[in-house]
Amino acid sequence: MLLMSNTDTLHIRFLKAFEAANSMDDILIPIDLRLQFYAYYKQATVSTSAFYSSNDPDQIRNAFKMNAMLQVRHLTTDEAKLAYIDLVNETIKRYNIDIEFI
Repeated sequence: MLLMSNTDTLHIRFLKAFEAANSMDDILIPIDLRLQFYAYYKQATVSTSAFYSSNDPDQIRNAFKMNAMLQVRHLTTDEAKLAYIDLVNETIKRYNIDIEFI
C-alpha cells in the first residue's frame, strides 16, 4: 500500500480548493478577495524571487497584483497552499456558497 506524504495530501487539497475557487461566481467575490486568491495561488505555484522583479513589466502588469503578491512573499509554497485553502473555506462560509468545504 502506497502512503501519501503530507506534501501530496496538501497538494491534492490545494487543487480541490483551486477548483472550488474557480467555480465561484466572480460577481459575489469582491476584487480585494480575488487579489488574495491570486497572490496565494501565485506564491504556491511560482515561488521564486525573480517573479517579483519590478524591472519586468510583462510579469507584473499592475500595482494591485504586485501589492497582493508582495504581501505574501514571505510564505513558503506549502504555507501559501494552506492559506489558499483557508481562504476558499472562509469565502464559502462568508458568502454562503453552495460548495463543499475543502
